[in-house]
Amino acid sequence: MNRKALFERIDEILWNDWDPIGINDSSEATDEYRSYVPHLVKLKLEGADTSKIANHLYLIETVNIGLSGNKIHCEEIARKINAL
Repeated sequence: MNRKALFERIDEILWNDWDPIGINDSSEATDEYRSYVPHLVKLKLEGADTSKIANHLYLIETVNIGLSGNKIHCEEIARKINAL
């Protein structure tokens, strides 16, 4: 999978499956999580394991977004990203 396709797939996963703030029912906000995609693409291309990707997603949830975070859900999403 090339970098552009990987970017698009991860963006879709974040929007459709991760969605920590629960906005994916609003078509006006489809780019809400896009700024997180480049680093996740980098992690994936570097061969990061599921735990590392999950930890990064959890960090985004708790630090960047300011939520309490959901480690189990982040691990599920990380597995989807690693399966690409």
